[in-house]
Amino acid sequence: AADERAMEKRIAEICGHGFIDQAVHMDYAAAGLKLHGWIAQPAFSRSQADMQYFFVNGRMVRDKLVSHAIRQAYQDVLYHGRHPAFVLYLELEPELVDVNAHPTKHEVRFRDSRMVHDFIFRAIHGALAEIRPGAEAGIEQPTPFERSMEQASRQPSMPFYGSAPRQSNMAFKVEEQIQAYAALASANAVQAPEGLAEIDSEANDIPPLGYAIAQLHGIYILAQNARGMVVVDMHAAHERITYERLKQSLEQGAITSQPLLVPMIIAVSDKEAALAEEHGDVFTELGFEIDRAGHESVRVRQIPVMLARSDAESLVRDVLSDLITYGNSQRIRQAINEVLSTMACHGSVRANRKLSIEEMNALLRDMERTERSGQCNHGRPTWIEFSMSQMDKWFMRGQ
Repeated sequence: AADERAMEKRIAEICGHGFIDQAVHMDYAAAGLKLHGWIAQPAFSRSQADMQYFFVNGRMVRDKLVSHAIRQAYQDVLYHGRHPAFVLYLELEPELVDVNAHPTKHEVRFRDSRMVHDFIFRAIHGALAEIRPGAEAGIEQPTPFERSMEQASRQPSMPFYGSAPRQSNMAFKVEEQIQAYAALASANAVQAPEGLAEIDSEANDIPPLGYAIAQLHGIYILAQNARGMVVVDMHAAHERITYERLKQSLEQGAITSQPLLVPMIIAVSDKEAALAEEHGDVFTELGFEIDRAGHESVRVRQIPVMLARSDAESLVRDVLSDLITYGNSQRIRQAINEVLSTMACHGSVRANRKLSIEEMNALLRDMERTERSGQCNHGRPTWIEFSMSQMDKWFMRGQ
């Protein structure tokens, strides 16, 4: 811990205290690889990629594969062209990496680039998923990193071959969900004491986001926790909760596909055709059926229902390009998530919707249980906390 604090002090001298204040320390190891260091929370983003430091076995590098993996890990919480900030250290056996791949020594070549890319993506993606209210308070949740690594080791699930091209298990009704919040609060959540003024700041049973006090202008929830006051953007928070539930529903019910009446033939290079044949599981897992039609062509037989209106040919080409360059691709998943994000935005509780105290408290408890609930689907923060010491300074108390 002392070494970690000393390291943070040195990093603050280079990146500034703003980075350290918003950074999360991570330390993951798997498959003989170890990734540790600091990643900035999505709220601390940059207009340029000027605060990105990545070291491989102690050597600083600027590698395209590494940058791509990190960018994909942040894609679900960072939007509008913003760039993440990080100081990360990757450690692996020296024989697994060639440090002489480029005259400037800034680029490296990994022996198993796909494994390294997947490891970096899953490690950072899991660390970001854990950034939510209550994560630091020890609320028991499945570890996203361990769960994602476990899922990666499983065989890809086969797509559903239904008689009608409908996306099942995707219905969500905001009215019913909001009405259910009151029942959820009474059944599962810790209830606020009748006198909020009597809350003991030293009590251990106060939830991280505290208890709702009021609703402000039909937009914000005001809550009191052990440290001070919490302000929650009600729509942004519910949007993230709805989005994560849609993703879980999609994963649990598999992705529904629809066969194409006339298979799509796409002209590609011989190398791309071979990759499509070799990595068919990448497509199959996400609802595509694709095979090699010739030396320089591939055949698409079915696509996910949710992407029926998308440019499937361009998407397949981009995925193959990613496989050549990085050994991996998340483009199909990103395209599906964009559709889910739009659905969640339209399906979330709207501004000026009046909620009861019980419903607000249930929404707070949902936020504490939901991964990535610190940001909405567009990268905006969902809540902010003002400590008592901060508010005392506003009014010059004790000065």
